Amino acid sequence: MFLVEGYKSVIEFINSPYQIEAIYHTASFDPNVLKLSQKINLYDISVTDIEKISSLKTPQQVAALVKIPVWPELNNTKLRQKFSLVLDGIQDPGNMGTIIRTADWFGINNIICSEDTVDVYNPKVVQASMGSLSRINVYYTSLIDILPQIGLPLFGAMLNGENIYHTDFGAEGLIVMGNEGNGLRPEIEKLVSKAITIPRIGKAESLNVGIATAIFCSEINRKSFK
Repeated sequence: MFLVEGYKSVIEFINSPYQIEAIYHTASFDPNVLKLSQKINLYDISVTDIEKISSLKTPQQVAALVKIPVWPELNNTKLRQKFSLVLDGIQDPGNMGTIIRTADWFGINNIICSEDTVDVYNPKVVQASMGSLSRINVYYTSLIDILPQIGLPLFGAMLNGENIYHTDFGAEGLIVMGNEGNGLRPEIEKLVSKAITIPRIGKAESLNVGIATAIFCSEINRKSFK
């Protein structure tokens, strides 16, 4: 199980296929505002107790204990005629949460992660995703094994690649983002169909992977509306 904190995030998971095990709230929080359509165990606990279970510096008045689902195996046919994200070794929970939230904003439903990518149910990831995790399918697998089998174009975020603003992404593919410090692993680089670069105009050494992912998602969507 994992913990979801805050009214808005708890509401998102209540209205999703996720199974809620229990909801904990302080006396000052009105549980009726959750508008529960299912039988969920509600527990009125003290502010001291909610501070103990919270991972936040400023705890919220409500938190939910949610069951981790058993995801079905990745179905390659469901990746057709759309774009999905592939994450190779993303380590920072904040970046992971931002990427999930960004994917949700741009209508990307599937994220395929390397086995060493940060756990999507890490409390900091859940918090940073702001409820978007409830709508995104996240798969952990061996990228070196699965990517050749999918049979879709792989667009890798890499240095010295084609300018993203000149790239024709077509109608489907996988956007591959690498580790914060090291980028894509050499064995994953070899699988990439086309290296894509966000051109640097200023003097910053690098671009945050969450921001870079947002730029890729935005550019793909912009071109799809043309």
